[in-house]
Amino acid sequence: MFKQLPPITKNLLIINGIVFLAQLVFGRRGTDLVDMLGLHFVLADNFAPWQFVTYMFLHGDFSHLFFNMFSLWMFGRIIEQVFGPKRFLLYFFVCGVGAGICQELWQLGEYYFTGMAGYAGVRDPSGFIMPMGDYLNRWTTIGASGACYGVLLAYGMTFPNERIMLLIPPIPIKAKYFVVGYGAIELFSAFFTNGNIAHFAHLGGMIFGLLLILYWRNGGRRRRFDSWETWTPRRSRNFRERLRDRARKFGQLFKRRPKMKIHRGGVRFKDRNADYDYNRRTAEQQKRVDDILDKIRKNGYNALTEEEKRFLFENSKK
Repeated sequence: MFKQLPPITKNLLIINGIVFLAQLVFGRRGTDLVDMLGLHFVLADNFAPWQFVTYMFLHGDFSHLFFNMFSLWMFGRIIEQVFGPKRFLLYFFVCGVGAGICQELWQLGEYYFTGMAGYAGVRDPSGFIMPMGDYLNRWTTIGASGACYGVLLAYGMTFPNERIMLLIPPIPIKAKYFVVGYGAIELFSAFFTNGNIAHFAHLGGMIFGLLLILYWRNGGRRRRFDSWETWTPRRSRNFRERLRDRARKFGQLFKRRPKMKIHRGGVRFKDRNADYDYNRRTAEQQKRVDDILDKIRKNGYNALTEEEKRFLFENSKK
Protein backbone atom coordinates (compact mmCIF):
# COMPACT_ATOMS: atom_id res chain seq x y z
CA MET A 1 0.00 0.00 0.00
CA PHE A 2 2.82 2.44 0.83
CA LYS A 3 4.40 1.91 -2.58
CA GLN A 4 1.16 2.93 -4.29
CA LEU A 5 1.07 6.33 -2.60
CA PRO A 6 1.62 9.36 -4.86
CA PRO A 7 5.16 10.80 -4.58
CA ILE A 8 4.57 14.01 -2.61
CA THR A 9 2.37 12.39 0.02
CA LYS A 10 4.80 9.50 0.38
CA ASN A 11 7.84 11.78 0.75
CA LEU A 12 6.07 14.04 3.25
CA LEU A 13 5.25 11.03 5.40
CA ILE A 14 8.86 9.81 5.22
CA ILE A 15 10.38 13.22 6.00
CA ASN A 16 8.11 13.78 9.01
CA GLY A 17 8.99 10.34 10.34
CA ILE A 18 12.73 10.93 9.91
CA VAL A 19 12.58 14.35 11.58
CA PHE A 20 10.67 12.90 14.53
CA LEU A 21 13.35 10.23 14.99
CA ALA A 22 15.98 12.99 14.80
CA GLN A 23 14.11 14.85 17.55
CA LEU A 24 14.34 11.81 19.78
CA VAL A 25 18.02 11.17 19.06
CA PHE A 26 19.16 14.77 19.47
CA GLY A 27 16.93 15.22 22.49
CA ARG A 28 18.71 12.42 24.34
CA ARG A 29 21.99 14.17 23.60
CA GLY A 30 20.77 17.44 25.06
CA THR A 31 19.90 19.25 21.82
CA ASP A 32 16.32 20.37 21.37
CA LEU A 33 15.51 20.82 17.67
CA VAL A 34 12.39 22.78 18.60
CA ASP A 35 14.58 25.64 19.86
CA MET A 36 16.23 25.88 16.44
CA LEU A 37 13.51 24.85 13.98
CA GLY A 38 10.22 25.49 15.80
CA LEU A 39 8.24 28.63 14.93
CA HIS A 40 9.03 31.12 17.70
CA PHE A 41 7.07 34.27 18.43
CA VAL A 42 8.03 36.95 15.93
CA LEU A 43 9.35 39.29 18.69
CA ALA A 44 11.33 36.56 20.47
CA ASP A 45 15.12 36.41 20.27
CA ASN A 46 15.07 32.90 18.79
CA PHE A 47 12.75 33.77 15.89
CA ALA A 48 14.03 33.21 12.34
CA PRO A 49 12.13 33.50 9.03
CA TRP A 50 12.88 29.94 7.89
CA GLN A 51 10.97 28.63 10.90
CA PHE A 52 7.73 29.25 8.95
CA VAL A 53 8.72 26.18 6.91
CA THR A 54 10.71 24.02 9.33
CA TYR A 55 8.12 24.06 12.11
CA MET A 56 5.77 21.93 9.99
CA PHE A 57 8.07 18.91 10.28
CA LEU A 58 8.40 18.93 14.08
CA HIS A 59 5.97 17.24 16.48
CA GLY A 60 5.56 17.20 20.23
CA ASP A 61 5.03 13.46 20.70
CA PHE A 62 4.09 10.31 18.81
CA SER A 63 0.33 10.90 19.03
CA HIS A 64 0.79 14.37 17.55
CA LEU A 65 2.78 12.87 14.67
CA PHE A 66 0.41 9.94 14.17
CA PHE A 67 -2.83 11.90 13.83
CA ASN A 68 -1.27 14.45 11.49
CA MET A 69 0.25 11.78 9.26
CA PHE A 70 -2.94 9.73 9.33
CA SER A 71 -4.95 12.69 8.04
CA LEU A 72 -2.27 13.40 5.43
CA TRP A 73 -2.38 9.77 4.27
CA MET A 74 -6.18 9.63 4.30
CA PHE A 75 -6.90 12.86 2.41
CA GLY A 76 -3.58 13.94 0.91
CA ARG A 77 -3.13 10.95 -1.37
CA ILE A 78 -6.51 11.62 -2.98
CA ILE A 79 -6.03 15.36 -3.33
CA GLU A 80 -2.58 14.88 -4.84
CA GLN A 81 -4.07 12.63 -7.53
CA VAL A 82 -6.53 15.39 -8.38
CA PHE A 83 -4.21 18.39 -8.09
CA GLY A 84 -1.05 16.77 -9.41
CA PRO A 85 2.30 16.54 -7.52
CA LYS A 86 3.61 20.07 -8.08
CA ARG A 87 0.33 21.77 -7.36
CA PHE A 88 -0.28 19.67 -4.25
CA LEU A 89 3.21 20.43 -2.91
CA LEU A 90 2.61 24.15 -3.40
CA TYR A 91 -0.81 23.88 -1.73
CA PHE A 92 0.62 22.01 1.27
CA PHE A 93 3.32 24.59 1.92
CA VAL A 94 1.01 27.56 1.39
CA CYS A 95 -1.40 26.12 3.97
CA GLY A 96 1.45 25.39 6.39
CA VAL A 97 3.06 28.82 6.07
CA GLY A 98 -0.36 30.50 6.22
CA ALA A 99 -1.14 28.59 9.41
CA GLY A 100 2.07 29.90 10.96
CA ILE A 101 1.26 33.47 9.91
CA CYS A 102 -2.20 33.32 11.51
CA GLN A 103 -0.78 31.90 14.73
CA GLU A 104 1.86 34.64 14.84
CA LEU A 105 -0.77 37.34 14.29
CA TRP A 106 -2.86 35.96 17.14
CA GLN A 107 0.14 35.87 19.47
CA LEU A 108 1.10 39.39 18.44
CA GLY A 109 -2.39 40.63 19.29
CA GLU A 110 -2.31 38.82 22.62
CA TYR A 111 1.07 40.35 23.41
CA TYR A 112 -0.08 43.94 22.88
CA PHE A 113 -3.75 43.88 23.83
CA THR A 114 -3.15 42.14 27.17
CA GLY A 115 -0.59 44.77 28.13
CA MET A 116 2.25 42.24 28.20
CA ALA A 117 4.45 44.58 26.18
CA GLY A 118 4.78 46.87 29.19
CA TYR A 119 6.25 44.24 31.54
CA ALA A 120 9.89 43.32 31.97
CA GLY A 121 9.18 39.80 33.21
CA VAL A 122 6.56 37.20 34.09
CA ARG A 123 6.14 35.50 37.46
CA ASP A 124 5.71 31.73 37.25
CA PRO A 125 3.67 29.66 39.79
CA SER A 126 6.74 29.06 41.96
CA GLY A 127 7.28 32.80 42.38
CA PHE A 128 10.32 33.06 40.12
CA ILE A 129 10.28 36.09 37.82
CA MET A 130 11.24 35.03 34.30
CA PRO A 131 12.66 37.73 32.00
CA MET A 132 10.25 38.64 29.21
CA GLY A 133 12.76 37.59 26.54
CA ASP A 134 13.01 34.06 27.94
CA TYR A 135 9.24 33.87 28.35
CA LEU A 136 8.58 34.87 24.73
CA ASN A 137 11.03 32.23 23.51
CA ARG A 138 8.64 29.66 24.97
CA TRP A 139 5.90 30.74 22.56
CA THR A 140 6.73 28.10 19.99
CA THR A 141 4.50 26.46 17.38
CA ILE A 142 5.25 23.05 15.87
CA GLY A 143 3.42 20.45 13.81
CA ALA A 144 1.91 19.89 10.37
CA SER A 145 -1.64 20.31 11.68
CA GLY A 146 -2.24 23.60 9.87
CA ALA A 147 -1.21 22.14 6.51
CA CYS A 148 -3.28 18.99 7.17
CA TYR A 149 -6.33 21.10 7.95
CA GLY A 150 -5.83 22.76 4.59
CA VAL A 151 -5.70 19.34 2.91
CA LEU A 152 -8.92 18.40 4.72
CA LEU A 153 -10.57 21.55 3.38
CA ALA A 154 -9.45 20.70 -0.16
CA TYR A 155 -11.01 17.25 0.17
CA GLY A 156 -14.27 18.74 1.39
CA MET A 157 -14.38 21.19 -1.52
CA THR A 158 -13.39 18.58 -4.12
CA PHE A 159 -15.65 15.76 -2.87
CA PRO A 160 -18.34 17.61 -0.88
CA ASN A 161 -20.89 14.79 -0.95
CA GLU A 162 -18.44 11.96 -0.27
CA ARG A 163 -19.21 10.26 3.04
CA ILE A 164 -16.64 9.96 5.83
CA MET A 165 -17.05 7.45 8.64
CA LEU A 166 -16.58 9.02 12.06
CA LEU A 167 -14.83 7.12 14.84
CA ILE A 168 -16.95 8.50 17.70
CA PRO A 169 -19.84 8.09 17.06
CA PRO A 170 -19.37 5.57 14.19
CA ILE A 171 -21.73 7.24 11.73
CA PRO A 172 -21.17 8.43 8.14
CA ILE A 173 -21.18 12.16 7.40
CA LYS A 174 -20.72 14.08 4.17
CA ALA A 175 -17.30 15.64 3.71
CA LYS A 176 -18.65 19.20 3.44
CA TYR A 177 -20.38 18.92 6.81
CA PHE A 178 -17.33 17.25 8.31
CA VAL A 179 -15.09 20.15 7.25
CA VAL A 180 -17.55 22.81 8.44
CA GLY A 181 -17.90 21.01 11.77
CA TYR A 182 -14.16 20.81 12.30
CA GLY A 183 -13.78 24.48 11.45
CA ALA A 184 -16.53 25.44 13.90
CA ILE A 185 -14.94 23.38 16.68
CA GLU A 186 -11.56 25.02 16.10
CA LEU A 187 -13.11 28.49 16.06
CA PHE A 188 -14.92 27.83 19.34
CA SER A 189 -11.83 26.27 20.93
CA ALA A 190 -9.65 29.21 19.89
CA PHE A 191 -11.71 31.71 21.89
CA PHE A 192 -13.19 29.68 24.74
CA THR A 193 -10.58 27.07 25.72
CA ASN A 194 -7.10 27.24 27.17
CA GLY A 195 -4.19 24.96 26.40
CA ASN A 196 -1.13 24.50 24.24
CA ILE A 197 -3.01 23.70 21.01
CA ALA A 198 -2.51 26.23 18.20
CA HIS A 199 -6.15 26.54 17.14
CA PHE A 200 -5.50 29.65 15.07
CA ALA A 201 -2.86 27.74 13.12
CA HIS A 202 -5.49 25.14 12.25
CA LEU A 203 -7.91 27.84 11.16
CA GLY A 204 -5.14 29.60 9.26
CA GLY A 205 -4.38 26.47 7.25
CA MET A 206 -8.02 26.22 6.23
CA ILE A 207 -8.27 29.93 5.41
CA PHE A 208 -5.16 30.00 3.23
CA GLY A 209 -6.23 26.75 1.56
CA LEU A 210 -9.63 28.25 0.77
CA LEU A 211 -8.08 31.41 -0.65
CA LEU A 212 -5.66 29.45 -2.83
CA ILE A 213 -8.38 27.17 -4.20
CA LEU A 214 -10.60 30.16 -4.98
CA TYR A 215 -7.64 31.86 -6.65
CA TRP A 216 -7.00 28.82 -8.82
CA ARG A 217 -10.66 28.57 -9.75
CA ASN A 218 -11.50 32.19 -10.35
CA GLY A 219 -8.39 34.27 -9.84
CA GLY A 220 -5.35 35.36 -11.78
CA ARG A 221 -4.71 32.00 -13.47
CA ARG A 222 -6.95 29.32 -14.90
CA ARG A 223 -5.95 25.73 -15.52
CA ARG A 224 -7.02 22.94 -17.78
CA PHE A 225 -7.99 19.80 -15.89
CA ASP A 226 -6.24 17.55 -18.41
CA SER A 227 -2.90 19.25 -17.69
CA TRP A 228 -2.53 20.27 -14.05
CA GLU A 229 1.15 20.96 -14.55
CA THR A 230 0.58 23.63 -17.24
CA TRP A 231 -0.48 27.10 -16.27
CA THR A 232 -2.78 29.10 -18.54
CA PRO A 233 -2.59 32.84 -17.74
CA ARG A 234 -5.87 34.66 -17.51
CA ARG A 235 -6.31 37.58 -19.90
CA SER A 236 -6.27 40.85 -18.00
CA ARG A 237 -9.28 43.12 -18.47
CA ASN A 238 -9.38 46.88 -18.36
CA PHE A 239 -11.78 48.96 -16.34
CA ARG A 240 -14.24 49.44 -19.20
CA GLU A 241 -14.61 45.68 -19.74
CA ARG A 242 -15.13 45.04 -16.03
CA LEU A 243 -17.71 47.84 -15.85
CA ARG A 244 -19.56 46.38 -18.84
CA ASP A 245 -19.68 42.97 -17.18
CA ARG A 246 -21.01 44.46 -13.95
CA ALA A 247 -23.70 46.36 -15.87
CA ARG A 248 -24.74 43.21 -17.73
CA LYS A 249 -25.04 41.24 -14.51
CA PHE A 250 -27.01 44.05 -12.89
CA GLY A 251 -29.36 44.18 -15.87
CA GLN A 252 -30.08 40.48 -15.51
CA LEU A 253 -31.76 41.23 -12.19
CA PHE A 254 -34.58 42.96 -14.10
CA LYS A 255 -34.75 40.48 -16.95
CA ARG A 256 -38.27 39.34 -17.70
CA ARG A 257 -39.02 35.94 -16.22
CA PRO A 258 -40.96 33.18 -18.06
CA LYS A 259 -44.69 33.65 -17.84
CA MET A 260 -46.78 31.22 -15.85
CA LYS A 261 -50.09 29.69 -16.82
CA ILE A 262 -52.77 28.27 -14.59
CA HIS A 263 -54.03 24.82 -15.53
CA ARG A 264 -56.40 22.43 -13.90
CA GLY A 265 -53.54 20.23 -12.84
CA GLY A 266 -51.77 23.09 -11.08
CA VAL A 267 -49.15 25.71 -12.00
CA ARG A 268 -46.55 25.26 -14.71
CA PHE A 269 -44.23 27.33 -16.88
CA LYS A 270 -45.12 28.25 -20.43
CA ASP A 271 -42.48 25.77 -21.64
CA ARG A 272 -43.57 22.73 -19.69
CA ASN A 273 -40.69 20.56 -20.95
CA ALA A 274 -37.93 22.99 -19.91
CA ASP A 275 -37.74 21.92 -16.26
CA TYR A 276 -37.93 18.24 -17.11
CA ASP A 277 -35.12 18.43 -19.65
CA TYR A 278 -32.95 20.48 -17.32
CA ASN A 279 -33.42 18.10 -14.40
CA ARG A 280 -32.72 15.11 -16.62
CA ARG A 281 -29.49 16.62 -17.95
CA THR A 282 -28.40 17.62 -14.45
CA ALA A 283 -29.02 14.12 -13.11
CA GLU A 284 -27.09 12.54 -15.98
CA GLN A 285 -24.14 14.88 -15.49
CA GLN A 286 -24.06 14.27 -11.74
CA LYS A 287 -24.15 10.50 -12.29
CA ARG A 288 -21.22 10.73 -14.66
CA VAL A 289 -19.26 12.89 -12.21
CA ASP A 290 -19.88 10.32 -9.46
CA ASP A 291 -18.68 7.52 -11.74
CA ILE A 292 -15.49 9.45 -12.54
CA LEU A 293 -14.82 10.17 -8.85
CA ASP A 294 -15.28 6.48 -8.03
CA LYS A 295 -12.76 5.67 -10.75
CA ILE A 296 -10.26 8.13 -9.23
CA ARG A 297 -10.61 6.55 -5.78
CA LYS A 298 -10.13 3.03 -7.14
CA ASN A 299 -7.47 3.52 -9.82
CA GLY A 300 -6.10 7.03 -9.37
CA TYR A 301 -6.36 10.19 -11.42
CA ASN A 302 -4.01 8.92 -14.14
CA ALA A 303 -6.50 6.18 -15.03
CA LEU A 304 -8.93 8.76 -16.44
CA THR A 305 -9.18 9.36 -20.16
CA GLU A 306 -8.56 12.82 -21.58
CA GLU A 307 -12.26 13.25 -22.27
CA GLU A 308 -13.13 12.33 -18.64
CA LYS A 309 -10.58 14.82 -17.32
CA ARG A 310 -12.01 17.61 -19.45
CA PHE A 311 -15.56 16.72 -18.42
CA LEU A 312 -14.65 16.74 -14.71
CA PHE A 313 -12.86 20.06 -15.05
CA GLU A 314 -15.77 21.73 -16.81
CA ASN A 315 -18.19 20.54 -14.14
CA SER A 316 -15.89 21.68 -11.32
CA LYS A 317 -16.27 25.28 -12.54
CA LYS A 318 -20.08 25.24 -12.34
